[in-house]
Amino acid sequence: MLNKPIYFDHAATTPLDKKVLEKMLPYFTENFGNANSQHVFGRNAVKGVDEARDSIAKIIGAKPGEIYFTSGGTEADNWALRGVAHAFKDKGRKIIISPIEHAAMISTAKALEKEGFIIEYMKVDGEGFVDLDHLKSIVDDDTILVACMMANNEVGTIEPIKEIAKIAHEKGALAFSDAVQAAGVLKIDVKDLGVDLMSMSSHKIYGPKGVGLLYIKTGVRIESIITGGHQERTKRGGTTNVPGVIGFAEAFRIADENLEENAKYVSSLRDRFIKRVLAEVPFVKLNGPVDGAKRLPANADFSFKYIEGESILFSLDLAGIAVSSGSACSSGSLEPSHVLLALGLPDELAHGSIRFSFGKHNTVEEVDYCVEEIKTAVDRLRKMSPLFKAEGEINYV
Repeated sequence: MLNKPIYFDHAATTPLDKKVLEKMLPYFTENFGNANSQHVFGRNAVKGVDEARDSIAKIIGAKPGEIYFTSGGTEADNWALRGVAHAFKDKGRKIIISPIEHAAMISTAKALEKEGFIIEYMKVDGEGFVDLDHLKSIVDDDTILVACMMANNEVGTIEPIKEIAKIAHEKGALAFSDAVQAAGVLKIDVKDLGVDLMSMSSHKIYGPKGVGLLYIKTGVRIESIITGGHQERTKRGGTTNVPGVIGFAEAFRIADENLEENAKYVSSLRDRFIKRVLAEVPFVKLNGPVDGAKRLPANADFSFKYIEGESILFSLDLAGIAVSSGSACSSGSLEPSHVLLALGLPDELAHGSIRFSFGKHNTVEEVDYCVEEIKTAVDRLRKMSPLFKAEGEINYV
C-alpha cells in the first residue's frame, strides 16, 4: 500500500483548492455581511458576489444577469425542469430527456409525469451518444423542453449539445443541458452551444460544496421553485451563500486558466489506466466511448464480469483506493445503473461496474498501484464466484 489513501472518485467531488479557500476566508470573517443588507457590510458582500457573477459569466460567454446562483447542481436541474414545465404548461406538456441523465433529472421528470406532463426519452447508442435522428422523430409542436447533459457522470460520454439545441429550437422548444461534469473540464460557450438553460456545480471543480448555478438565457421565462425573498433578482429566494459563490468563481477561474494543461495530464493517466486494465484483466468491458477524445478526460468506467461492483469497491477501499460503483447520488442503491442499462448492458454487467475518475493531483505511480490491486481483487473474487466457476474458468486460455 502507498503511504496515503488514493482518491480516484473526482466525478463525485473534488478536494477544495487551497487558493480557493484563501479567497473564501475573508467572507466568513470581516466581509461576513448579508448580500441583501443595505449597509456597508452588505455592500462589501454583494460586491464580491457581483464580481464572482461577472467572472463566471465571462468564462461561459454569458451576461452576468443570466447567472443565477443555487445550492448546487441538483437544485439547478430541478429548477430548470420544473420551472420550464410550469411556465409553459399552457403551450405544451411534452418534455424530452435522455435516459442517461443524472438522478436529479430522472426523478424530477418522473414527478412531473405524475402531474400530467408527458416525458419521452431519446434513444442512446451503446457508447451513450444520443440518437439525433430519433430525437428529430419525437420532438413536435407540443414539446416545451429538450434536456440532455453535456457529459455523462458515469461513462463520460460528451454529447452533441449544439445539434440537440438546434433540433429543439426548430420545433419551438427550449434546450437545457446539465453541465455539472463538463464545467471547468470542457470549454463552454453558451451562445455557441445555443442552449437556453444550463446547470453547473462548484464542488466538481475543486470548489466548495453547497453552491451551483443555473444559466437562464435573457428572455427565457421560467417559474421559481424557491420563493420567500428578493435574492437573485427575485428569481430564487434565500440568503446568498457569499463565501460559496466567491469560492465557486475562483475555482472556475483556476480551472479555465489551466483547462488544456489539466485535461492533457488527466487524460494521460486515464489512457494508461484503460490500456493496462484491458490488457491485464480478463473479462472486462470498458463502458462509454472507445475514442478517448469523445469522453471526459478523467473518466474510465469498467464492468467486471462475474463479480459485483460493490465487492471490488470494498476490496479497493481496503487497499487504500477510493472509487465509485456508479454516480455518487445513486451509489447507495442496490439497483443496477440506469445509465448502463440504457446503453444495453445486461443486469449482471451493470451490477459489476466501477467508475474511476482521476484528478490533477493523481500520479502515474497511483494508477499503476491501482491496476495491480484490481488484478489481485478480481482474481480473488472470481475464485469465490459460482458464475465464474460455471462459465468463466472454461474460457481462460
